[in-house]
Amino acid sequence: MKKVAFYTLGCKLNFSETSTLARLMEQHGYERVEFNQQPDIFIINTCSVTDNADKKCRKIVREAQKINPDGYVAILGCYAQLKPKEISEIPGVDVVLGAAEKFRLHELMPTFVKVPTGQPAQVFNSPIEEAIEYHAAYSLNDRTRTFLKVQDGCDYPCAYCTIPLARGKSRSDTVSNVVRAAREIAERGVKEIVLTGVNIGDFGIVGGTGLAVQRQETFFDLVQALDKVDGIERFRISSIEPNLLTDEIIAFVAQSKRFVPHFHIPLQSGSNRVLGLMRRRYKRELYVDRVQKIKELMPNACIGVDVIVGHPGETDTEFKETYLFLNELPVSYLHVFTYSERPNTIAVDIKPVVPGNIRAERSKMLHILSDKKRRAFYDSQVGRDSTVLFEEDISDGQMQGFTENYIRVVAQYDPLLINEMLSVHLTAVNAEGLMEVTEGEPVLDHH
Repeated sequence: MKKVAFYTLGCKLNFSETSTLARLMEQHGYERVEFNQQPDIFIINTCSVTDNADKKCRKIVREAQKINPDGYVAILGCYAQLKPKEISEIPGVDVVLGAAEKFRLHELMPTFVKVPTGQPAQVFNSPIEEAIEYHAAYSLNDRTRTFLKVQDGCDYPCAYCTIPLARGKSRSDTVSNVVRAAREIAERGVKEIVLTGVNIGDFGIVGGTGLAVQRQETFFDLVQALDKVDGIERFRISSIEPNLLTDEIIAFVAQSKRFVPHFHIPLQSGSNRVLGLMRRRYKRELYVDRVQKIKELMPNACIGVDVIVGHPGETDTEFKETYLFLNELPVSYLHVFTYSERPNTIAVDIKPVVPGNIRAERSKMLHILSDKKRRAFYDSQVGRDSTVLFEEDISDGQMQGFTENYIRVVAQYDPLLINEMLSVHLTAVNAEGLMEVTEGEPVLDHH
């Protein structure tokens, strides 16, 4: 039995796909092992959101060669679709699989051959237009929570983004398939599912040949159907565009027992002119409206924000506009991305280019603001009662978990509490910025 190891770079969507590919390989007679356990085959699932991901890919290939110089190295994922030739020339890489090919890994595997030193890798990489089938995926055994993929690809041509080039057009599963997957996950004892995709608010366009398929269902239909799945205590929406987060979704989550009060909503810029340059599909006023609506119905909701600094054309004044905009908004944390040039995107032709040192400075300012926002949000929750799902994340005799509104909690390690919902009283924020708690009783199933 050949041993296979996986390494995942990038997003929750990649984690869900790696986990599914690993199960497929196991079904076809391969043994999954850890990366450092002398595998015969290394499979690296790449991301290409930033330049850094490309560098990381090279580093992991070097590590794989140290662990087993005779090991077979396969690269797949977004970077593999965008730059197959570049990857095929990385010393140690044996095969590159594009977006349409990665779910054929198990069937292509017998045809793979170890590439002699100095030779380029084999490449299986169809044009992105051919990545039209939808492949369901979910992660298992990686974390207490499961990432369940419900959608793939994107039809939004944002100026800075390569994802449509790496993953193709928007396509999704059906409500009935996702509900079936959620039930399977529940049977395995998982308590929390995070819904993931490239643009999950766009759920409902069913993939397949031709792709000229009308929208069959909506994300709201999916949310309502999942809310009835027994055995799952919590559903979390990973990230949703502000223009697709409707009043009806917000109102439904507010009264749901299972969908938690946590939203992650990409903003990217607080300047309407920069949003226009980025080709985003909303203005800042809509963003304010979404945040206000959430806070009105769920005052303790956690709201995360994606923001890009240093996009071409962003002036000092517009960056300050973004900073002040975020400072005023009742949001809970920021994910700050420093703009990096990606070939074949519209943004690379926009002038003027923001110098690297200024990008770094702006990033630092927003990271500090994010820390302040998170601290203020945590402080606002002290004294409340909440429920925590504890993770298998143990260090120094302490365990961690998340409340429904995404506060990271720390408590004394107790093996009985792993993957259990516990009612707690939030008592204080410690020096590391984690919430300390006093324990209540384990939460009984509310079904």
